[in-house]
Amino acid sequence: MENLNDSQGINRAWENIKETIKTSAKGSLGLYERKQHKLCFEEECSEFLDQRKQAKMQWVQVSNRSKLDNLNTARIKLVDISGTKEGYLKAKID
Repeated sequence: MENLNDSQGINRAWENIKETIKTSAKGSLGLYERKQHKLCFEEECSEFLDQRKQAKMQWVQVSNRSKLDNLNTARIKLVDISGTKEGYLKAKID
């Protein structure tokens, strides 16, 4: 390290140190395999999300009472269906 004068030499030394740390960690700790998560909501939830998104876009484009009512209805349906996620999580915990 004492012989490094230019920035390229310093950067090269840093890369070597970084790779050494990574290699050592991989050797001693091993690789962590990420678990594949299951979807906690069904296609129905996805459809409600799309409906809410469309209702919001319509309301943003034309702000009137009927578009706002459609948006609120879509939000309520989505909240109702979110109970599915809670049920899924409770079943998984049990």
